Formats: sequence, structure tokens, C-alpha cells
Amino acid sequence: MQVQYRFSDSEISKLLKENFMIIYDTREQKNQHILDFLDKKKIKYKKKKIDEGDYTAIITARPDMGISRDLYFNVAVERKNSVDELASNLGEKREDYRDDIRLERELKRARQKGTMIYLVVEDKNGMENIEKGNYRSQYGSKAFEAKLASIEVNYLRGIRFVDKKDAGRTILKLLYYSVMEALKDKMQDIKAAEAN
Repeated sequence: MQVQYRFSDSEISKLLKENFMIIYDTREQKNQHILDFLDKKKIKYKKKKIDEGDYTAIITARPDMGISRDLYFNVAVERKNSVDELASNLGEKREDYRDDIRLERELKRARQKGTMIYLVVEDKNGMENIEKGNYRSQYGSKAFEAKLASIEVNYLRGIRFVDKKDAGRTILKLLYYSVMEALKDKMQDIKAAEAN
């Protein structure tokens, strides 16, 4: 069900302050540093299955403002805990050279649904490590760079290489400002949660 909402600036501020929540995927592992950051910033979060990405954000129901159900937004963050993990994902073996890798299939699905995906890699020197081949994989650095550039151009809103200690902050900012902009956009369709 698609519902259009129009909010004033003060309503947007109130929703972001009181009803913004981050959802992280049930398969997300080793993310305590991110949850600790969200706790420190007093950001609500919960664990739930997400089809695309590892993190997304919602505005929880707010009946007094006419929002009877949680609002979901077409934005997600895919997190990789290292360049090694990214290389492993992009260099996975395929049975047929025409088959897309699992990560690319997920990104294609997101694009088909109109979901903006950001990639956050926990390695502040990520591009330098890719260029120099400083990662565990048989995937060559030129092929790695080319595949990463192709994926960015075709499927991503951006790639951020960050220090592990900054991952929570980066994920929060990407989701928070994406939700803010969606709420500002008067023509933005926002998906209301399906009735349980």
C-alpha cells in the first residue's frame, strides 16, 4: 500500500527526534560496536529480517500525527567488516560466468524496488588496500577495482570506506538524512507497514 504524507518542518523534526528507528538484519554479525554507538546516541533500533542491505530506518507509528503504522523508506546500508569480506563477496565463484554474484543479485533486487543502497566498508584505507592488493583473496586488484566501480555505477548511491569506530556514525548519518529528505519531499511515496 502506498500512502503519501506531507509534513511541516516542525513535524519532520519531531518525527526524527521521537520516532526514528534503525532496523538491522537478523543475519548481521559482529555489529556490537554499531549498537554501542546507537545506544550512546540514544537511537532506537531493533533486529528484523531485511531483504536488501544490513541496515534500514523507519519512522514508528504516530497516530496523533495521522501515522497509524510504521513508515518504511527505500534506503538501506550494506556493511562489510573489511576489504577482505568485500573481496570475498565480489570474487565468489560462480557456476556460470553469466551468473551474478550473490551481492550483485541483492543490489539488482534493491534497484528494481527503487531502494537506495549505500555500501559502508570498515577499512579507512580501503581503496589504497584494494589498489595495492592488501586483502586476502585471489581476486586481482585491477579486477577488484573494476568490479567495485561497476557495482557502484549500476547499483549504489555511494561507497564509504571508514574506520571501524566510525561505522555506526556513518550508518546513522546516511539513514537519518535519507529519511529526512524523504519526509521533506512532498511527492515521496512512503510504504506503510503491512497490517499483521
